[in-house]
Amino acid sequence: MDFELPEELRLLKENVRRFVDRELIPLEREVVNDVKMQKELPKRLRSKSEALGLWLYDVPEEFGGLGLGMAAKVIVWSEISRTTALPSRAVNIFGPPVSPILYKLEGEAREKYLMPVIRGEKLSCFAQTEADAGSDPAAMRTTAVRDGDHYVINGVKRFITNADEADFAQVFAVTDPEKRARGGISGFLVDMDMPGVRVAASYDLMVDDKPCEVVFENVRVPVANLIGKEGDGFGLAQSWINAGRIRHGARSLGVMERCLELSIAYAKQRKTFGVPLAQRQAIQWPILDIHMDAHKLRLMVHHAAWKFDRGEDCREEAFMVKIFGDERSFWAADRCMQIHGGIGLSKELPIERFFRDQRSMMITEGSIEVLRMALARMIIGVR
Repeated sequence: MDFELPEELRLLKENVRRFVDRELIPLEREVVNDVKMQKELPKRLRSKSEALGLWLYDVPEEFGGLGLGMAAKVIVWSEISRTTALPSRAVNIFGPPVSPILYKLEGEAREKYLMPVIRGEKLSCFAQTEADAGSDPAAMRTTAVRDGDHYVINGVKRFITNADEADFAQVFAVTDPEKRARGGISGFLVDMDMPGVRVAASYDLMVDDKPCEVVFENVRVPVANLIGKEGDGFGLAQSWINAGRIRHGARSLGVMERCLELSIAYAKQRKTFGVPLAQRQAIQWPILDIHMDAHKLRLMVHHAAWKFDRGEDCREEAFMVKIFGDERSFWAADRCMQIHGGIGLSKELPIERFFRDQRSMMITEGSIEVLRMALARMIIGVR
């Protein structure tokens, strides 16, 4: 049993950390007051990102990327999550964000939708969530009815990130109400400028995300725009979910590590009644807890990534890293803020942003309560 990172992964970690420390962290204060700069930052740093050798690191080799495995991805994800200079979602510092589902496309659809996204020419959004179908996507009400060579889509999707900027959406709809999750939900590629598609509203959130409500009214989509086969949609949408949950854990690890760094540095510097905070037990203990939590999560994340790369069932591990990571990283940000006192509330430091971001992570992409319920059933063996 060897707990050391292989040489190539150790070098990867060192290189990405150096990049984050030198290029991104110094920009945090500037970026936090300039949302436009945050969006433009990846373009500004593209040459440096390419020089690092990680451009399109998460794109399969057959599509021109590096095709790094999950063990390498979690290292990249955790390191870039140590900074608030980047968007909390759709981080594209090393290339455009590409939905894994698009890799399933073939022929003309691949050339029309996937490749332009990889080249940064098009942007897509993922439209699954609805008002009453968030953590329970099988309850979605949006329908797609076959009509000759087309499907007619009707419904409303809510909290869809990038919908107001996307060129097309990956829309999931019910094609067989009786089957639903068991072969009754299908995925479609829907151009956002198709007749009947309308962005009806947007939501200002506590984080740097402004998701939208998208209405589909009698939208006629060619059968050729079906993703996979009819009924494959639910499985396709869930196929990347393990990777997404592992990514949550890796992100949480990066946040914990930065909160630990900030807390230790400040505790040594700040004095109360003539004594550094670092000598106060009330400060020592939360710092120790962040350190222990980070150690636990690091082991959990790398174990989950190891199983993922081996093609083994890692659902339990993926559930655990998201639950534990999201909860404990928020706690770490909260304690880091408390240790810093008043200055921790300000935008002079990244702590308040970590606090807001990690609080949101416990709700998005599967709420903690639903994940706990599903994991408990999985472990106990009941439905």
